[in-house]
Amino acid sequence: MAGAIMPNDSGSTAGKADWSGGSSKAYLPFLLLISGLGGLVAGVDYGIIAGALLYVDKTIPMTDVQLGAMVSIYIGGGVIASLFAGALTDWIGRKKMMVVSGALFVASILAIYFSSGFAMLLLGRILMGLSGGLICVVVPLFMAECLPSQSRGRGTSAFQFMMTAGFVLAAWIAGIFTGAHDAAVKAALGNADLIFKADNDTWRNMFLVAAIPGLLFTIGSLALRESPRWLFRRNRHEQALKVLLLSRSGEQAALEIKEMGEHCAKNAGGSASTSGSLLQKKYIVPFIIACIVLACTQATGINTILSYAAKILQGSGLTEAQAVTSLKIITIINCAVTLVGAFLVDKAGRKLLLSLGTAGVIVSLCAAGFLYNRFESKCVSVETKVASALSADGRTLTLKVDESTFGKLEGDAPGQLSVVYAYEDGKPAQVSVFSNAKAEEARILSIKPKSTERWVTVNGKKEIERTEIEHGKITVRRAIYGPIPSGNTGFWITVALCCFIASFALGPGICVWLALTELMPTRIRANGMSIAMVLNTGVQFVSAFVFPIVVGNYGFHVMFFVWAGCTVIYFITAAFFMPETKGKTLEEIEDHFDSKGRAKNSAA
Repeated sequence: MAGAIMPNDSGSTAGKADWSGGSSKAYLPFLLLISGLGGLVAGVDYGIIAGALLYVDKTIPMTDVQLGAMVSIYIGGGVIASLFAGALTDWIGRKKMMVVSGALFVASILAIYFSSGFAMLLLGRILMGLSGGLICVVVPLFMAECLPSQSRGRGTSAFQFMMTAGFVLAAWIAGIFTGAHDAAVKAALGNADLIFKADNDTWRNMFLVAAIPGLLFTIGSLALRESPRWLFRRNRHEQALKVLLLSRSGEQAALEIKEMGEHCAKNAGGSASTSGSLLQKKYIVPFIIACIVLACTQATGINTILSYAAKILQGSGLTEAQAVTSLKIITIINCAVTLVGAFLVDKAGRKLLLSLGTAGVIVSLCAAGFLYNRFESKCVSVETKVASALSADGRTLTLKVDESTFGKLEGDAPGQLSVVYAYEDGKPAQVSVFSNAKAEEARILSIKPKSTERWVTVNGKKEIERTEIEHGKITVRRAIYGPIPSGNTGFWITVALCCFIASFALGPGICVWLALTELMPTRIRANGMSIAMVLNTGVQFVSAFVFPIVVGNYGFHVMFFVWAGCTVIYFITAAFFMPETKGKTLEEIEDHFDSKGRAKNSAA
């Protein structure tokens, strides 16, 4: 019978259960705590490499290719995890996969901490990517299936807020150990062994301390109960009811059990264990909306902007110190507005916040694009002029950067020369040289064979030995000359980026995980989330990969306009196609799409 409480494997029925409800007032706050810890681990997981990069290649020898692989393999691990997370979560359960993801994170930290060479370091980074991908699928999924409808927004928002806090924590960890490293180097007084030890200890300790939230998350996950919807689909109805009663009244728990039973009978002919297909009409619309939301969230450029923020800000005319200060402000705004969004999401609703947030993102990205275009459009290609300054053997390049060489800029503005060149053996590099319009203050661009440094012992004393590396002839691939943006430009671009991050945090940042978990019907949620997460990480990888290429050839403004265009699709989807899910059970949301499909078929 649809909606009836069916017996579990042992033959007992849910009708004999205690219907008093709320048997554990601490369980709901505990769920929110674990959700937050999951987000914190995901944020630290992604952000910890930034500080460690300053030291890791000083103690573990790596080529440029290996260094790039070590950094980018994280995203690859996340893609692999996303592919299999849904199937594994359906197979062994949501709770067990949370424990596995936390254990993987801790294992990745230990592999990195004890690594003595590139291979073990790379293995640790792959495990980090796997753990991050699993956490981003299974934690929001588990919370959506466990939390009452009136708390689901707060629970999933806690995950996103703590993820932003994880970025801050990673930067804080890096700052502490960087300060300790600087003090150790000063105390070393040039002792090569002590300096090496300081470098080695710094990056290893950064990772080791980052394992603490991972341990807490793993231990906390062990104390959780399994998802009631996962239990119900496996005919363990009494256990599902008991879990619901931990965070709901008896009346609420009974209603949700009844809805689960009705959906099982309606969707699978009464069989709770039969799995749904993504190709069924009633699943296609919510699945496509969820995929668009996940893909467009990364297509706003959020992770790329955060990763390249210092470079973006420097490109607007700010100094390194100003760029770092602006970056700190942006990070704080991201965290603070995410917290505001967490309080609003269950009151204002997902649809409104997503619509307002994406609209703000579009305006902010367009503003930044126009600001960059104002000076980037005045840049000119000077490859021929730069190439003519190569020496007769083509192995060195010396060029005076002033108005006599490149011409006078409008308003006597200072100019910037950006040169991308490659040696004969294929090793690329980039040089940017700033000069004033006044010839006597001009800078000299000088490209010579590179050299390596190493400590050697001469007559019992440590000395630095420099050896030139012969890379062969130089080929100028690209050379752009144009005005350096004024200080006001840097200020207004910082304002635009602050508005961007605030809009993102209020809308997509706080709603993306809710949209993913709430829109996916229960019977396909795990596999559907995996597919959507693959799209999410895929767009993230493409955006980060093409960013330096597009900026190098066309300028920052092109990337900002591309991101704005993608966000227009996001806004249209949120404003006109996405239903409001605030306060609705997962079964009610599924009924919304099912009823629309039936109405359309009837009209036809």
